[in-house]
Amino acid sequence: MEKSPENEHPVKAFGWAAMDQSGTLSPFNFSRRATGDCDVQLKVLFCGICHSDLHMIKSDWGFTNFPLVPGHEIVGVVTEVGKNVKKFKPGDKAGVGCLVQSCRECESCKEDLENHCPGQILTYNSRDRDGTITYGGYSDIMVCDEHFVLHWPHNLPPDVGAPLLCAGITTYSPMRYFGLDKPGMHIGVVGLGGLGHVAVKFAKAFGCQVTVISSNISKKEEAVQVLGADSFLFSCDKDQMQAAEGTLDGIIDTVSAVHSLEPLLNLVKHHGKLIMVGVPSQKLDLPILQIVSGRKVVAGSCIGGLKETQEMIYFAAKHRVLPKVEVIPIDYVNIAMERLARSDIKYRFVIDIAKSMRPAY
Repeated sequence: MEKSPENEHPVKAFGWAAMDQSGTLSPFNFSRRATGDCDVQLKVLFCGICHSDLHMIKSDWGFTNFPLVPGHEIVGVVTEVGKNVKKFKPGDKAGVGCLVQSCRECESCKEDLENHCPGQILTYNSRDRDGTITYGGYSDIMVCDEHFVLHWPHNLPPDVGAPLLCAGITTYSPMRYFGLDKPGMHIGVVGLGGLGHVAVKFAKAFGCQVTVISSNISKKEEAVQVLGADSFLFSCDKDQMQAAEGTLDGIIDTVSAVHSLEPLLNLVKHHGKLIMVGVPSQKLDLPILQIVSGRKVVAGSCIGGLKETQEMIYFAAKHRVLPKVEVIPIDYVNIAMERLARSDIKYRFVIDIAKSMRPAY
């Protein structure tokens, strides 16, 4: 007979889970595996709320396994390590991002690109090697293979820094890979939400000139005066957009709504790059003539491997790349999801797990 989530593993755990596609989160008793020889166990301190969490609890993409404990922006303190663990000891601060396992043998894994491994196991809603479903960071404890646990710098606040484990690497990785990280380059950032505001911060830390491109004119003051962007383009103003044509070396497009790529491609120089990190729900038209005539590149990117994620965390700590967050207790999480759905947040929610999660074993 199939075991219940509370009994399938030996270690008791407590979290908040969505039980069906209504998306309502509620207290949930479940279990974690015992700390294996190569495992690290964490007491979860903070967990960020990613927009993908909202999609998953409502099964918007059609592959949610209920009950679902979301959360892949996890920062905690190490409480136990397996006998073969070399990099961590109890008391260390550590993070867990979007991945908790991969095959470790394929070409992608050998190139430190576990995020492209066909056998990758996601932090939640994924089938683990023992056949059970993974549960995320809206919970009191986490058990994870050492390879997928990240060192957390002492000078990086764990609450403010938590969103870096998804939003941070999602924007840092394409800038590095596509060469949009050189001082003096002119980089555009489309959208000023959870991803976009972090992209602005990383681009400025790289020494780039940054232009925020948005259809919301009210975000101009925030972009320039608060986040430090050098300029703002109101994408609905045709004169502004035309005047800026051919001025950008590259663009990071963080928008998940359906939108036209043609005016954005007009903004980049010959040989310029438009990198998509937002994922619209419908297909977008690709303006082939502009791409061909200007030898322009349209590409995509999604998170990064563990080596690059660790590099990103150290970079963020050194250069004070800190997301803007609103820290909430766990019992506010359903209201937070409603606010996230209507974009009523600047810019990321982070759950204070340690102070507000009360286990009910």
